[in-house]
Amino acid sequence: MAINEVRKDYLLKRWVVISKERKRRPTDFFKKEIVEQKGVCPLCPGNEYMTPPAVLVYRSLNGEFKKERDYDNFRHNNWVVRVIPNLYPVFSPPTENEKYQKEKSKLSKAVGHHEIIVESSNHDEHPATARRSQLVHTMNAYVERLVELSTKTYVKHISIFRNHGYRAGASLSHPHSQLITTPFIPTILKEELEASKRYWNKNSECLFCNVLKREGVKPRFIWSNQSFVVFAPWASVNPFEFWIIPKLHHSNMMSMSSVQINDLAETMRICLGGLRSLLNDPPYNFGFHTIIDEDVKDYYHWHLEVYPKLSTWAGFEKSTGIFINTISPEDAAKELRFAVQEQKNDL
Repeated sequence: MAINEVRKDYLLKRWVVISKERKRRPTDFFKKEIVEQKGVCPLCPGNEYMTPPAVLVYRSLNGEFKKERDYDNFRHNNWVVRVIPNLYPVFSPPTENEKYQKEKSKLSKAVGHHEIIVESSNHDEHPATARRSQLVHTMNAYVERLVELSTKTYVKHISIFRNHGYRAGASLSHPHSQLITTPFIPTILKEELEASKRYWNKNSECLFCNVLKREGVKPRFIWSNQSFVVFAPWASVNPFEFWIIPKLHHSNMMSMSSVQINDLAETMRICLGGLRSLLNDPPYNFGFHTIIDEDVKDYYHWHLEVYPKLSTWAGFEKSTGIFINTISPEDAAKELRFAVQEQKNDL
């Protein structure tokens, strides 16, 4: 009889039960596709007036690549990537001369930015099947928005994330990701920072750099190129969860070179493509963990976490904060290694 294991996260005070007795095969996670409502897609070319003016537009015109902004009643066409304000923002920029105010331990206004990064003019060009060149444009747009928004005095954190599939929270099927800035550092990122700082003070070494040394080889290793390592984390909360971590130590994405951006595009295309082929294009979320404060550069290490949406958190998880994963990170990594290699062979 298999013995279940209880594992603790590298940084967070979070426990996960690896339930080997409930072990499942990749095909066990296949679910019937949810039929999405048909209609006009506001993110497709020709429908630009259905969105607010873009704050950033990458255009391809007569063989030339240009960066533009929309304005008032004008929208650019022939675009390859658009970044637009969300019509229904969670956080909104302050009005002129307005400042967010702290009231005791809470903020009185949700001040910030909420943007949509339209990743392609092709309605079906998601990262798992996209051209690498298109993913490079998307990565460049991420970095450009990070650089601009990080200069705002009311922006303390910038979250870039993606919801793929209806069950993962995507309300539109056109390929897009989102960016939200907050006037404070969110709880998970704050816990990561505190744990990283404690480890640095004790060992004079980055905790993530140490994790890379251990996870850069089997059994949880999945993929690597000259700039990034991909692995299933030791205490994976989600079945087939994997992390993408840069080999070079940096606290945020804004320092990426053109080579690193190209390597990140390759890594995402291959690994998300492997996930797609292995699990029949499952819903997933991903989120970049990056800190804009330069004071943390010695001890924090930015990375990307990918969470397939394959299970449901029920009463035990919600009431205790202890999660149950029905496939071990080692088994998930083994399956993903084969799937990822097939993607590399197909490129």
